[in-house]
Amino acid sequence: MTPPGQFTYNEIISQPDAWEEALTAARAADLPSAEKYEQVIFTGCGSTYYLSLAASALYQELTGRAARAIPGGELLLNPQIILTNQKTLLVAVSRSGTTTETVKAVEKFKKEKRGDVVVISNYDEVLSTYADVNILIPKGQEESVAQTRSFASMFVAATILSARMAGRDDLVDAMNQLSEIGNSVIGKYESFAKEIGENLNFDRFYFLGSGIRYGLACEVNLKMKEMTLTHSEPFHFMEFRHGPMSMVNENAVVVGMVSESNSRHEKTVLEEMKKLGGRIVALSESPTGTMSDVDVSFHSQIPEQMRAVLYLPALQLMAYYRSLAKGLNPDRPTNLTAVVKLDL
Repeated sequence: MTPPGQFTYNEIISQPDAWEEALTAARAADLPSAEKYEQVIFTGCGSTYYLSLAASALYQELTGRAARAIPGGELLLNPQIILTNQKTLLVAVSRSGTTTETVKAVEKFKKEKRGDVVVISNYDEVLSTYADVNILIPKGQEESVAQTRSFASMFVAATILSARMAGRDDLVDAMNQLSEIGNSVIGKYESFAKEIGENLNFDRFYFLGSGIRYGLACEVNLKMKEMTLTHSEPFHFMEFRHGPMSMVNENAVVVGMVSESNSRHEKTVLEEMKKLGGRIVALSESPTGTMSDVDVSFHSQIPEQMRAVLYLPALQLMAYYRSLAKGLNPDRPTNLTAVVKLDL
């Protein structure tokens, strides 16, 4: 029998190979220019909704055109508060390609001739049949329930999509060494992730990320919830001061996805939480200014908009090791299935 967590571990460790396939697939896709659309809607469910939050923020930053993230269920059940007469591109993201809300929402979108559809998935399933453009990443497929490798691979594809639609081939070319850097980050920081994850004196985790990193903060928060049944929440950096910081004490871990552009403000928040007794975990491209205590440094030299996937592996490993330390099986989180199928 496969030991508990073996699938999850292998999927986290091997994900840079899936990133490489995502780079190739997204580069080869016949994508339109951003100028063709007045708005882009990114949609998914659960992890892929959080991916949509990050991707829509990135798309708008790079193209200067409106983009939104909408859960698949909302797009299906409440389209009147989402869709307008604007020329729209729908980017549907789904690991399985069979998630009911996403499939039904895209089916309805196409039936009503609302616009074009791009599908990003790890499986060539029913969702792909509705796509004008398919970006498929089979190496992101998983045996485990909680998304790790799949999420990261699809996020890389969405990153390339955003840059290409913005006409920024220079940014795409800057990702050539991404997989190699990912392997380096995993090898260098796995032991650190294990140390934090196995420390059961910590009973709450807060993940802070702003801009394109907020969606990623939501996702790693979900991994901590799913795999470890631990109290966990995501916040924008500055919002954390407005009430949530009351929960910080010596049992709290405050994880900061520090940006290059706003590092001065973000590190100030982390320093304040450290004074309240919290265990700070900072991830950054490299130490900046007076912030020498960065726990995970990428040293990638990839432009900030294109390297965000590097925040994920160490935090996924943190959840994985915590799950094992609590006697749980990260491959099969409590009450969950790999695909949500509903009678709609």
